[in-house]
Amino acid sequence: MASQVRSGHVVVEVDGAAEGLRVIDYACLEALRSGADLVLVNSSGTHSTSSMRASELPKPPGEVADAWLRVAAGHVRHRYRNGLQLGTVSKEGARADVLAEAARNARLLIVGRTPKRGPQRLQAAQANLNLAARVGCPVLVVPLSWRPSAVDRKVAVGVDGSALSAEAVEFAFLAAAERGGDLTVVRAGLPPDHAGNDEDVDHSWLSRADKSISEAVAAWIGEFPEVKVTRYLSSRPAAEVLVRESADVGLMVVGAHDNSLSIPDPVARRCVAAMTCPVAIVPHRLTAAVGSARGAPPAPCRATEVTLGV
Repeated sequence: MASQVRSGHVVVEVDGAAEGLRVIDYACLEALRSGADLVLVNSSGTHSTSSMRASELPKPPGEVADAWLRVAAGHVRHRYRNGLQLGTVSKEGARADVLAEAARNARLLIVGRTPKRGPQRLQAAQANLNLAARVGCPVLVVPLSWRPSAVDRKVAVGVDGSALSAEAVEFAFLAAAERGGDLTVVRAGLPPDHAGNDEDVDHSWLSRADKSISEAVAAWIGEFPEVKVTRYLSSRPAAEVLVRESADVGLMVVGAHDNSLSIPDPVARRCVAAMTCPVAIVPHRLTAAVGSARGAPPAPCRATEVTLGV
């Protein structure tokens, strides 16, 4: 089975918030684990989640963005010295455009989760789902409250019995292997048309759910024999189960539709908005045959040039 995981650099958004340095620390650990270069990115249209409006900034937005990048780069050099190859990107434009350009052919794009609550957090979660579909690489959303802990080595991934989970499972195995940790594979939620009794749930659904997990992990158990896999089956709603499980792991992985399909994904949106741990959004890519049948060609991999060693 061909791997869909890229081997490029790790890109992290710099937004100027003091809490955002924790997101940068998380990105540093990801880069160190994978041996990748780290690229700090800020657009002149990106403002700190706790800062003033653009019209109230004491300097032009471009100068402010450059200043934030200098602070972030200084933070990385102070903590990691020469342990990381570091690059910076500062560009004018909308946040999504700048991040998408910087993350082309990247291994990971890491962003902070908005501290806002309610509908605004759901909107931000949808924006990050759209971003993952657009850039084609996994987007890892880190809560601004994140701190290193003993559970960081544990990884969980949600599967739904469809091809949507394929790339997410691969990414989860790789993440668990890089952390030297365990992997929990979660299959939750009854099918929409289920109308049976408890006995049906105990036998028919559990049997199908367990089979879907076996099929999802079969391709990767042999490649990552060091990763201990635990199966977690639940008939409760998928988002509820995944959010609860996020309290006991260091990374939750979810699959998402690619940018060729305009399909709302409320489960992924709620997970990104509500999880207490970092969550990786891994886009599912259509095969050429399926994409052609749906009138959606597979997204090409495009390279981007980044100046490193600054």
